[in-house]
Amino acid sequence: MDCREERLPHQSAALGAGLSGSQSVDRALGLLSLIGREPAEGLPLGEIVAGSGLNKPTTRRLLMALMRAGLVEQEPQTRRYCLGEEAFVLGVLAARRHGLLEMAMDSLRRLARETQDTSFLTVRRETYAICLHREEGTYPVRTHALQGGDQHPLGVGAGSLAILAALPDGDVDRIVAANEAALLARYPGFAPEAIRADIVATRERGVSLNPGRLVASSWGIGRAFRYPDGRVAGALSIAAIDSRMTPARQSELAALLTREAVRMEALLAPMFLSKRGEKPMAAKPQPIETGRAR
Repeated sequence: MDCREERLPHQSAALGAGLSGSQSVDRALGLLSLIGREPAEGLPLGEIVAGSGLNKPTTRRLLMALMRAGLVEQEPQTRRYCLGEEAFVLGVLAARRHGLLEMAMDSLRRLARETQDTSFLTVRRETYAICLHREEGTYPVRTHALQGGDQHPLGVGAGSLAILAALPDGDVDRIVAANEAALLARYPGFAPEAIRADIVATRERGVSLNPGRLVASSWGIGRAFRYPDGRVAGALSIAAIDSRMTPARQSELAALLTREAVRMEALLAPMFLSKRGEKPMAAKPQPIETGRAR
């Protein structure tokens, strides 16, 4: 089995499904740009209609196409439209110097330098996790279980597990169910019941631990970090050979990961600026959820 990469499941329907002509594409991209200017709160349908100059039925049809592609999502409580996860991931991958990776590079380098082991930045993409960057440490014996660009079902690997454990239980149930076939077919050490047990342990410890179940003798430990509104932004993780992952050292690495996660949350706070010129939301580090989500 090749453990280094797993392809994403079939992507959402094409953006232009049900639409025709380049004009529809231009209009949809105009809506995407309009929504993207309000990353914190999102926009209600009325403001999108007014700002785009389109009629309401056309606007709704284009928004549904953008939602099918994962580029836009609708908040269930406020019914406002915000940028979706796919837009975030594409933005990070296409403009790393101005995205999450740029913010995380100091933390990744600091972790690799202080531990001498390899550090990683992982983000969520639908029901999978993708490694955005691998920062090599100086320890002569290194693990090579994960490379930049590799992707696995959420719950497989330390960073991926940290992200999954930080999500509400309803999301966890949906994701594990969606990935069950791939887990059973390609990841013998990560059956759904094993991942659920890992989630419980992660929430109790505050950090995730992969004890060499993806690649033998390659251990990993991870910590999720959040946006100021509580959504999971990604995870930092460290990988090392098993002899360097004693219980005592796990505690040391957990403290370092928590320190850097707090720093990441502080750096992310200025992203949440109101279009009315309000001050950025204060970054309030949140622990990984324990128990059932409320």
